[in-house]
Amino acid sequence: GVGDNVVGCDASSTYPKGVRERLPSVGYQYGLNAEGILSLNPTLVIGRDDVRPPQVVQQLRMAGVTVLSLKEPRNFEAAKQRLRTLGKAVGQEKKSEELINALDTDIEKLKTKLASRKEQPKQKALFLYLRGTQTTLVLGTDTAPGAMFDIISVENAAGSITGNKPMTAEAVIAAQPDVYVLFTTSLKSVGGVDGLLKLPGLAHTPAGQNRRVVTLDGQYLSGFGPRCGRAALDLFQGIYETDGYFVATGE
Repeated sequence: GVGDNVVGCDASSTYPKGVRERLPSVGYQYGLNAEGILSLNPTLVIGRDDVRPPQVVQQLRMAGVTVLSLKEPRNFEAAKQRLRTLGKAVGQEKKSEELINALDTDIEKLKTKLASRKEQPKQKALFLYLRGTQTTLVLGTDTAPGAMFDIISVENAAGSITGNKPMTAEAVIAAQPDVYVLFTTSLKSVGGVDGLLKLPGLAHTPAGQNRRVVTLDGQYLSGFGPRCGRAALDLFQGIYETDGYFVATGE
């Protein structure tokens, strides 16, 4: 690959492990500064198509830097197309096809698992985005976790919501999810499973009563990168093949 040519990353970069410790940070992707990026002398900047402030992209291009803005995938085919686009951009088409082949292998494994459950009822999962006890949101459709729920044939307990919405005890209890799904950092921010179940309403559902909690690294679950097939397999395992607490790091 071209990892040795990378001169910086944003604050949300968590893979490969230790990347934020090895590389200079340009800040959070929704609070970028052109001067900070240009100070690293990049020739190519790759990012999402919704980075903010949007004028940063124009400023970089005016400075002569090539900027590749990519839409976030929400399914496997879009993920593969993004890999091809990235491979072409950095002259690594062969490597991108190798990654796509590995992804296809994971997709076939997932199809086999889904076929084995075809006649069985779906589990109902509720995705919680937490930053301590002050920021508590549920995520519905048009989100990366919601897309993953669709892929592995899970009923989204917040499926009537588009995007995210503040969590309320009444809504959680009414939804009666079988399992809670969170980013690993979200669970840590509230003190683990015990702390999670102290939040209003969460102990009064099948998920809470059975302490069924699934956590995955945020980028691993929602990034739809080359590991997204593995992430779907891990999410399937956590929801359909595991009782109690399950954690997947993606490493």
